[in-house]
Amino acid sequence: MYSAEIDEYLQHECELEHSFYLEDYEGEIARWCKGCGDHAILSSVQKILRGRQINPESVVCVSGIGCSSRFPYYLKTYGFHGIHGRALPLSTGVSLARSDLHVITVMGDGDCFSIGAGHWIHALRYNVNLTVLVFDNEIYALTKKQASPTTKMGVATNTSPKGAYLEALNPLTTILGVTNVSFLAQTATWLPAHLSETIEKAWDHEGLSFVRILQRCPIFSPDAFMQGNKVTVPMRFLKNPKGISVSSNLERMGEVVEHNPFDLQHAREIAGDKEKEPMGLLYYNPEIPSYNQIRHSKVIQKSPEEKVADFNRELDKYLV
Repeated sequence: MYSAEIDEYLQHECELEHSFYLEDYEGEIARWCKGCGDHAILSSVQKILRGRQINPESVVCVSGIGCSSRFPYYLKTYGFHGIHGRALPLSTGVSLARSDLHVITVMGDGDCFSIGAGHWIHALRYNVNLTVLVFDNEIYALTKKQASPTTKMGVATNTSPKGAYLEALNPLTTILGVTNVSFLAQTATWLPAHLSETIEKAWDHEGLSFVRILQRCPIFSPDAFMQGNKVTVPMRFLKNPKGISVSSNLERMGEVVEHNPFDLQHAREIAGDKEKEPMGLLYYNPEIPSYNQIRHSKVIQKSPEEKVADFNRELDKYLV
């Protein structure tokens, strides 16, 4: 930060009336490796919650299995650490039962795109009201370097010592082929401002907002999203007033293109480009109703008091 920016930030902090402070969102000390991009994502989420003064008790963080899935321990909200590939059905249940809560779903590339693939596709189709963050480092890192669906062809792993044989899955094109998709964005942990703004945009969306976050595992995939001479893979930043802002710093890091996030066909074309990673809001359709809205319009809603009374009525049946 420049001096003027620091002064402006401090002035804003002094003027802001706080009910919640950063420590109100800080859980256990993160046990991720030094240099892991998960730290940046956690910091972004905590700062967003704190900046918006979100009550921690109004947020639920649900995860599956993997390094990424320790997130609920480090974010001081309600949390549920599920099992491999099952974060989305758990999140769906929470969201439908308690639509007053904001549900953040955290998964890794293997967790979501492999064992959780069936849930992934149908959660997108149902457009459940969830903020889904997928940490993609192109490897199974917690289990010490097995090939994941997004591992690039030729990359040597413990399960493919001579190099991965198959072309990597493109999650972006897959998502944009699913009916009812309403929000898709991509960002990276080495772009902190872009990362935070993308997550904020996803947070505000009514429906399933899917954010793929590119990152590197410093131990098992330090060269992920890299090309020769340790240079980051070419990036294409998507610019639109309705999308994620592109700063002058980002303009120096990659190509900038105008993209209308409401244009599904153009989003598919950009997502299918194998030469450059698109960064920003690929697709956005707020007109698609969330499954929460559809379901609740068909089911009689009861107050908390009525639910307690119904529960007690059932228990009373067992009184002697």
